[in-house]
Amino acid sequence: MTVRPIRRLATSVAVAALSMSVLAACGGDSGKPKLNWYINPDGQDTLTSVAKRCSTDDYDIQIQLLPSSATDQRTQLARRLAAEDSSTDLMSLDPVFIPEFANAKWLAPFTGDLAAKVLDDDVLKGPSEIVQWEDQVVAAPQWSNTQVLWYRKSLAEAAGLDMNKPVTWNQVIDAAADHDGTVGVQANKYEAYVVWINSLIQGAGGDILDPATVEDGRDAKVTIDSAAGEDAAKVIEKLAKSKAKQPDFTTSNEGTSLGLMFPDKGAGEFMTNWTFVYKNYEGLIGKPGGPKDKAQFEDLGWARYPETVEGKESKPPLGGIAIGVGAFSKHRDFAQQAAACVTDPEAQAALAVSDGLMPSRQSVYDSEELKKAYPPDLLTLFSQSIDSAGARPKSAFYSQISSALQSRWHSPNSVNAGTPKKSADFLNQILEGKALL
Repeated sequence: MTVRPIRRLATSVAVAALSMSVLAACGGDSGKPKLNWYINPDGQDTLTSVAKRCSTDDYDIQIQLLPSSATDQRTQLARRLAAEDSSTDLMSLDPVFIPEFANAKWLAPFTGDLAAKVLDDDVLKGPSEIVQWEDQVVAAPQWSNTQVLWYRKSLAEAAGLDMNKPVTWNQVIDAAADHDGTVGVQANKYEAYVVWINSLIQGAGGDILDPATVEDGRDAKVTIDSAAGEDAAKVIEKLAKSKAKQPDFTTSNEGTSLGLMFPDKGAGEFMTNWTFVYKNYEGLIGKPGGPKDKAQFEDLGWARYPETVEGKESKPPLGGIAIGVGAFSKHRDFAQQAAACVTDPEAQAALAVSDGLMPSRQSVYDSEELKKAYPPDLLTLFSQSIDSAGARPKSAFYSQISSALQSRWHSPNSVNAGTPKKSADFLNQILEGKALL
C-alpha cells in the first residue's frame, strides 16, 4: 500500500473526475494518441511535469487523477480493467494491487529489452520483487516507500537509548512512557494497520501466509497463528496499555501523529512513518505543527524500524508505486515506452527532491540532486530499509486477506495473545469461501 496523510475528496468531485476522464478517452481517434495515466494524489505537480517531458512526437501523456484512498483507487481501476477498457493506458499501482491485476491478466507484461530496461540490476531488491508475477515483469518500479523510526534526539537521550544501535518496540514504548513522550503509529481500521501488523510478524521471523504457498491463491497456507504472531500481538497490546499511547490510538493514521513530534508541551515522540516525514517537517519550520525553528528541526532523528524481538533484524514495511500498462490499451507499445520514461532516474530524482517519494534505483540515491536534498545517513537508511524491507503477502486475494485481518485485529485495544488464532481461523474461512467479510 502507498500510505500518506489522509486527504478526503468529495464524492461528487471523484465522480466528476471519472466522467471527465471517460469523455477525454472517448474524444475520437484522430490526431496524435493521448495516453491516459491514472495517478494517485502524491506528487501531482511533479508527475504532471514528468508526463510533459515524456510525451513525444508520437503520443501525449495525459494525467487522470485517482481518489486519495487506496481502496477507492483499486476499485476504480479494477472496474475499468474488468470491463476491458481500452483507454486505461498507464496506471500508478500500489504494490498490493499488482498480484491481483496480474493474475487477472489485466496488465501487459514488459518483454525483451524493455523489461531489461525497467528492471535492471540498479533497482533495489524490495521493489524489484513486487513487480514480478509468474516470471514476468508486469510493472515498472517508479518510487519506493518504507518506514523508519523518527524521534526527538532529546527524548532518546533522556531515556538513555543509543540510537546508533538497533532498538526494540519494547524499549521505544518504555522510553516514551517514562520520559513524557508518546509513540506514534497507524492503528486505524485500514490498510496501514495491516502494514504494521505484517512488519511486526515478519520482524519476529514469521509471515501472515507461508511464502512458499502465497501465490497459490485460495490454497495458500495461513501461518499467522504462530509464535511470531503472538510476538506481534504483544507489541500492540503493550502500546495499547501504555501511557505512551497517543489519544487517537484506535483511529491513528500517517498524518495524525505528525503534530506530536514538536508539541507545545511534552517531550515529543517516537514515530514509525514513511519517507515523506523529513520533507514535511523541513517545510513546516516556524509554522503550526512543525518545529518552531531550525534548531528544533535539528532535534529530529531517524533510525531503522524497531525490532519486534530483540536480536532479530526488523523488517521495515515496503510501499511505493509501480507503473502498469493496461492489457486492453489501444496503444500498448506506446504506453510501455512511456512507462519506461516516467520511471527513469530523472523522474525518480524529481519525486524524491520535490515530494519526499524515494527512488527505487540505487543510482538515484547516489546522485548529486539527492545528496543536496537529504542528509547522507538518511539516504543510506532509506535505501537499506527499502532493499531489505518485508512485503505484504503477494497474493491475488490480498484485498480479502487485508480486510479479514482488519476485522479481527481492530480495535488495537482488544489485541491479545488469542488474536493471531482468531484471525487465522477467520482468514482460512475467507480463503475457503466459507465466510463473508
